[in-house]
Amino acid sequence: MRLSRYFLPILRDNPKEAEIASHRLMLRAGMIRQEAAGIYSWLPLGLRTLDKVSKIVREEQDRAGAIEILMPTLQPADLWRESGRYEAYGKEMLRIKDRHERDILYGPTNEEMVTGIFRSAVKSYRDLPLNLYHIQWKFRDEVRPRFGVMRGREFLMKDAYSFDLDRAGAEHSYAKMFASYLRTFARLGLKAIPMRADTGPIGGDLSHEFLILASTGESEVFCHRAYLDLPTPGEDVAFDDPVAMRDLMKRWTSLYAATSEMHDKAAFEAIPEADRVSARGIEVGHIFYFGTKYSEPMKATVTGPDGKETPVHGGSYGIGPSRVVAAAIEASHDEAGIVWPKAIAPFDVGLIDLRPGDGATGEACARLERELAAAGFDTLLDDRDERPGAKFATMDLIGLPTHVIVGPKGIAEGKVEVKDRRTGAKESLPVDAVVARLRADH
Repeated sequence: MRLSRYFLPILRDNPKEAEIASHRLMLRAGMIRQEAAGIYSWLPLGLRTLDKVSKIVREEQDRAGAIEILMPTLQPADLWRESGRYEAYGKEMLRIKDRHERDILYGPTNEEMVTGIFRSAVKSYRDLPLNLYHIQWKFRDEVRPRFGVMRGREFLMKDAYSFDLDRAGAEHSYAKMFASYLRTFARLGLKAIPMRADTGPIGGDLSHEFLILASTGESEVFCHRAYLDLPTPGEDVAFDDPVAMRDLMKRWTSLYAATSEMHDKAAFEAIPEADRVSARGIEVGHIFYFGTKYSEPMKATVTGPDGKETPVHGGSYGIGPSRVVAAAIEASHDEAGIVWPKAIAPFDVGLIDLRPGDGATGEACARLERELAAAGFDTLLDDRDERPGAKFATMDLIGLPTHVIVGPKGIAEGKVEVKDRRTGAKESLPVDAVVARLRADH
């Protein structure tokens, strides 16, 4: 992609309304545009990152055995009346009447709708366990939307819903999602710590939030320092082995970790002082086991091994890709701009032509662009007629992991400069060696 043909509306000055780094940098880097309070358009650069986050989330849900569907954003109110949540949910739910005066709502979550789908098709315990997920836009009418997409009213959510015959099966499904989340956040380049959490309006008696540590986090969190070094489950994780899943979850929950709502001061102070971590955290995922909270009132039952009808046990599991984008920026930025984890950077390489129109630099950039594409790297070529300083500032602001700088002096010697955005380290390399070096680094 050539920057001269791309849509990248960068802002030079910090927007006055932006209170935190991610909001400020996403606006300045041309990733989003505010349309109303808590409602944003995702512009090309932002959408590329959002899609990369969603791709990793999708791959790990599939790996854990969840099956993707797509439910609508608008839901009939009658489903929510069945569960008893239509009136109880509060003003965060956007309630609407259609032209026939039927009550509908813009979904803040999908427990009722997916339970309706389940009960219409699944009748026997032989069809269990089942986990259905989708990645869809949600709306919650926050009383005070703020912090950009971190706490917006409209947001992208991956929500999964498990169905099991009994609590034992449901706890296995819960543990599978627990392990899947650990893998997902590690692949996103984030260190997420699972913490005991309140179940809130979703319901149930088992819940964990996954939080990343960041100074601008909205929650105070407390945990054992060992969490920072626990190894992430590998690709060979045995999702279908209940014992392996139970043991994995035990390893990740045996040490102290809690949000402020669930904090036990005495238990935390029993940890050696050197091992205590008290910090701010940003929630990037939340999982719940809620038993028969929805299946009983909505009559979502299956025939069990004994021939009797029994309500299924459920769980729900959320990750907000749009929130993850902002959280990644909060966790990784500097004075010059965003510093993306490689896995979710909108482009892998920023290729900078210091003298557009010069035959030698133009030819070298065209060659590198082709070779990088063939090697699987997404490349943004800055071929604009701008000063070098402006080009460097743009690449630092948008945070691409690697910058390849092509100038007339270097090309005269057959070399280009390669810069690592995270460390600032620079290296002069022959043009022929660039792709091989980037492959080694990735």
